[in-house]
Amino acid sequence: MEKILISACLIGDKVNYLGKSNYHPLIEQLLEKYELVPFCPEVEGGLSIPRSPSEQHGGKVINSKGKDVTVNFVKGADLAYNICLYLNIKIAIFKERSPSCGVHHIYDGSFSNKLIEGMGVTASLLKRKGIAVYSEDEIAALL
Repeated sequence: MEKILISACLIGDKVNYLGKSNYHPLIEQLLEKYELVPFCPEVEGGLSIPRSPSEQHGGKVINSKGKDVTVNFVKGADLAYNICLYLNIKIAIFKERSPSCGVHHIYDGSFSNKLIEGMGVTASLLKRKGIAVYSEDEIAALL
């Protein structure tokens, strides 16, 4: 069975910045066709649950308290890529709008809920490395 790296919050893990999940209703259908490998780059990169929200700004990732957390996001992205290499994963499904996992849109860095086109740190790295990256809004295309 083909493996897919997936944002842990989408399978129901309470790992988002508020300590909640973003469970997606198509997870059960995905499990019929794929082996899902849950991963949260922010937690694996060393950030806590819960944590201050973070947004990309000026090539860095800054949390709402003004702390530069870029190193945590880069570490999480690198670990995600290493898992893909180790398990021969060619597909990832990520949480849209996340500063690590956003596939098409992320917040603009102003903490004003304004979305812009862009990719999260992990999604961007995996795409550059040849992994097919989908958002949760595109799960149906994989079924």
